Amino acid sequence: MRPRPPIEGRGVFSGTGLIITGLAATLAALIFPIWSYTDQPATEVDVLRSETVSTEYGPLSALDQDFLTKVRLAGLWELPAGQQAQQKGTTEAVRTAGQHLVEGHTYLDQRVRNVASRLGVALPNEAGEQQKEWLGTLDAAQGADYDRKFANILRLAHGRVFSVVAQVRASTQNSLVRDLADDANTTVLDHIKVLEATGYVDFDALARDMAADVPSAPDSAPGPTADPGVVVPVSPSPSPTYPLPPAATAPPPSEPGDS
Repeated sequence: MRPRPPIEGRGVFSGTGLIITGLAATLAALIFPIWSYTDQPATEVDVLRSETVSTEYGPLSALDQDFLTKVRLAGLWELPAGQQAQQKGTTEAVRTAGQHLVEGHTYLDQRVRNVASRLGVALPNEAGEQQKEWLGTLDAAQGADYDRKFANILRLAHGRVFSVVAQVRASTQNSLVRDLADDANTTVLDHIKVLEATGYVDFDALARDMAADVPSAPDSAPGPTADPGVVVPVSPSPSPTYPLPPAATAPPPSEPGDS
């Protein structure tokens, strides 16, 4: 049998097939990550979307709900701290700062309870563990030591929440939350100023503590509910005009040996 002559172009076709196969594999590698990301239900985008709910006042995000909770928690511990400062403060500046806290958080508590009720968001009736520890520290302190701890603990707490208020005000799409953020911004800034006016704030320590804070995403919020429950108002009753006394002046320098 005569041997079959080689088929011309067989090498060309084989090389072309390899190229096509390679291109197909590359395209599949590029497409698969896109498909696998969009097809997964637990991606970060999907999680964020699932935590935003529609209301008649605009979308209510997880951050919005976390903000409402933080405003409520602030009133639950800062108002009693302010009442205590009015009694235990050794300078007029500290006592005036306490008055600001009482009036400001009485007003904000009334506002946040109203907003949460209209949005169907449940609020806590008890301060958090960290806040209880702060109150315990202030309970045990006396004299000038109390003044310093009051000014620095409250100034640190207000500095932390100030950035949250700004973030919410800049990003929220909910009109009720936006208005509450405006009120919270005014109140928190007033408290920051009056606490600094006591003359006891350690700005170096404050800067270190603020730098050590690691931002974290809000806890997954349960979302609005038809029955958010009974939210007990903080005491005393809110003032309808929300007057605030003028900022206090710093106390005179401490004498040697003052503790």
